[in-house]
Amino acid sequence: MSQQLDKIYDPKSFEERLYNTWEKKGYFTPDDDHSKTPFCIVIPPPNVTGQLHMGHALDNTLQDIIIRTKRMQGYNALWIPGTDHAGIATQIKVEESLRKNEGISRYDLGRAEFVKRVWKWKELYGNRIIEQLKKLGSSCDWTRLRFTMDDNLSEAVKKTFVSLYERGLIYRGYRIINWCPKCATALSDTEVDYKELPGHFWHIRYPFEDGSGYVVIATTRPETMLGDTAVAVHPDDERYKSIVGKNLILPLVGRKIPVIADEYVDKDFGTGCVKITPCHDPNDFEVGIRHNLEMIVMLDGNARINNNGGKYEGMDRYEARKAIVQDLEAAGLLVKVEEHSHNVAHCYRCGTVVEPISSRQWFVKMKPLAEPAIQVVKDNKLEFIPDRFSKIYLNWMENIHDWCISRQLWWGHRIPAFYCDDCGEMSVSRDDLKICPKCGSKNIHQDEDVLDTWFSSALWPFSTLGWPNKTKDLEYFYPTSVLVTGYDIITFWVSKMIFSGLDAMNEIPFRYVCVHGLVRDSQGRKMSKSLGNGIDPLEVIDKYGADALRFTLATGNSPGNDMRFNPERVEAARNFANKIWNAARFILMNLDIEEVVSPLSASLEIGLAQEDKWLLHKFNALIADVTENIDKYELGIALSKLYDFFWDVFCDWYIELVKPRLSDKDCPSNKAAQNTITYVFTEALKLLHPFMPFITEEIYLTLPHGSESIMISQWPKVDPDYDFAVDADNTQKAIELIRLIRNRRAEMNVPPSKKAHIFIKTDEKAAFSGSEQYFSRLAGASGVTFVDEFDAENSVAVVSDSAVCYIPLSEMIDFDKERERIAKENERLNSEIERINKKLSNAEFVSKAPERVINAERDKLAGYINALENLREAAKKIEI
Repeated sequence: MSQQLDKIYDPKSFEERLYNTWEKKGYFTPDDDHSKTPFCIVIPPPNVTGQLHMGHALDNTLQDIIIRTKRMQGYNALWIPGTDHAGIATQIKVEESLRKNEGISRYDLGRAEFVKRVWKWKELYGNRIIEQLKKLGSSCDWTRLRFTMDDNLSEAVKKTFVSLYERGLIYRGYRIINWCPKCATALSDTEVDYKELPGHFWHIRYPFEDGSGYVVIATTRPETMLGDTAVAVHPDDERYKSIVGKNLILPLVGRKIPVIADEYVDKDFGTGCVKITPCHDPNDFEVGIRHNLEMIVMLDGNARINNNGGKYEGMDRYEARKAIVQDLEAAGLLVKVEEHSHNVAHCYRCGTVVEPISSRQWFVKMKPLAEPAIQVVKDNKLEFIPDRFSKIYLNWMENIHDWCISRQLWWGHRIPAFYCDDCGEMSVSRDDLKICPKCGSKNIHQDEDVLDTWFSSALWPFSTLGWPNKTKDLEYFYPTSVLVTGYDIITFWVSKMIFSGLDAMNEIPFRYVCVHGLVRDSQGRKMSKSLGNGIDPLEVIDKYGADALRFTLATGNSPGNDMRFNPERVEAARNFANKIWNAARFILMNLDIEEVVSPLSASLEIGLAQEDKWLLHKFNALIADVTENIDKYELGIALSKLYDFFWDVFCDWYIELVKPRLSDKDCPSNKAAQNTITYVFTEALKLLHPFMPFITEEIYLTLPHGSESIMISQWPKVDPDYDFAVDADNTQKAIELIRLIRNRRAEMNVPPSKKAHIFIKTDEKAAFSGSEQYFSRLAGASGVTFVDEFDAENSVAVVSDSAVCYIPLSEMIDFDKERERIAKENERLNSEIERINKKLSNAEFVSKAPERVINAERDKLAGYINALENLREAAKKIEI
């Protein structure tokens, strides 16, 4: 053995050392043997601005478990790491730094210089989260580290844009988009969060031009009336058929607007009359197109009223709302105001209320791209785990709108469209154009906008493998094997990768999507800065070690479900690690063999004992179960079974059963005992390694081992030679009876030092043959006698599925001491019962005390009465 284990389990002493060794030796990088079966995962790229949080820790722990398992199973396993340039988040970060440290804005620098500053910031801070992922134990191939704005990945973006444009799937046009006034950019539908907020319905009179009356409309956003160009009614609404075609006067503005008929209107909702503001509502926009209405934008990019707003020009949207309502009321045009809760769109980045605004942007036509992406899921060519998330995916894809991909930012992939200042020609090209291809003018400029960040990350599964170049990696590893991600980005990201992979590669990007939930606090709340309930995983690692954090995240996880993070569970995880550490130290203290062989090897002079066969049989079943669970991505279930095996089967039972043979070096089966305990423990460490890589490696290197590292050792396989079903069943029957005897002794407060002769009645004597020593050592038995009949009077009967054990009371109890204890307890219980009865019979107490207090006293009384009855039964047994 190369080293010994320290007495105290201290993960700080070896976790960083082991990780550096793994990385230095290249264990994370697959070899060039392409005859092996490939297995590939691409990391969901964290933002380059990011810092490790519990969501990252969970996501990457699950991926690492899978990739480490596949590596040990002989796959050529590749886990591709990388980061996302995060257009909005990064630009905001750098702009904040400029304001704070230099007192300037990006406009003071200009675009080119600002972009240089962002690259400089990225070089300084961009790898922070990568280093943090290493502390978690992530076994990514860091030689293949990717960034969404690397040259090759940028080429992939350009190729995709140009290809889609040339096929008519990307277009530039006016449509309603989501606009964030704070980030000052358009957002896609997936970048908008909806929150239900209290609001109002303002009912407003719109008078007819001819003075013949008015109609009443209801709106939640009175300020948008400045952009109204019609009022619509349903064509079948008998109330309003006569007014269709008439003109109204827009209140406070004085502009004439028509009454139109359109089936979009719900005649049973509100007044049945709907104001139409084409440039500030997506449904109104479609109505405006159908009726050729005037398009009036009444807000600028900062959500202030523009020059179409008359006297309200320059006001913030909410300031204008207040002023408009006051003016309507003063003019007698405000009918009433109702309370009304409604969903309000917010920017997913900064939380600002988003404005729908008509704007000229770049869009992707989604229907043609969505159809094949829908079909592969319906045909089960690509599966979601759990399957219920396929319904979320399909619902999104079947109702998808065209995707707004342009962003009014300076940081990101600039849209490859070029405009001639002389002839007005627009050209889309992968190459940076310097001359207009139509007129030859050199007065040409590129589109100012950049692409939505998700446009580049949609290409991630194949751009990271070298596409658009034809690389060996792309040919060998694509499609990738599984995507591990949270349910919150199925629409953001997963859907985009699926249709992009099918379009660019004519192949799904991955076979499975393994969906996990969110990490919530102990109360079930989402972790957030505003609540102050976030837990820094790096602090947990520093205090308890990465293995304890990984164990906690994996055991609390079931596919698709949120988990609660409780610090007490991390303590329990560390206790488990400590248990394994101490088991390893026990083995090492009893080990003098230099090499471990198969427990059935002919080189062992004496064969296996019954407890050895029980352990090997149990371990065989464990290998089968854990392997199957991991293959099904049931990682939490797999770890739960490993926990039970190590803690219960191995430590609590087998070690206790085998101790006499290990401590007696003259025992004929001592070498078989050493070999069996070391063999099973080492192989079990391999199963545990993907979940807790550091402690398993540190222990593995101290034991006789056949590989230079556990992470490149061979995954255990079920061995039919270890199928000892009968022996295992017999041992299990003895263990179950011992467990019941120990429980009964504990219930009766019998000290462990008190021995008692036991009598076992069973129809399966052969099953218990040879197990007498187990009862003697582990069940406090001074002797064991098998009987056909037994007088059970004055005895305790312990019943299992296969036997009844009788223990004479006189063997377990010191009657004089027990009588004394029962007498004292009897006196105490009667005193408590008398005290509570007096309290409850006190009329003043009952009339003044809260009901919960009275009920609590009654519950106590019932408990004391029940305890007294049990005490009397105990007294009868010892003939008091």
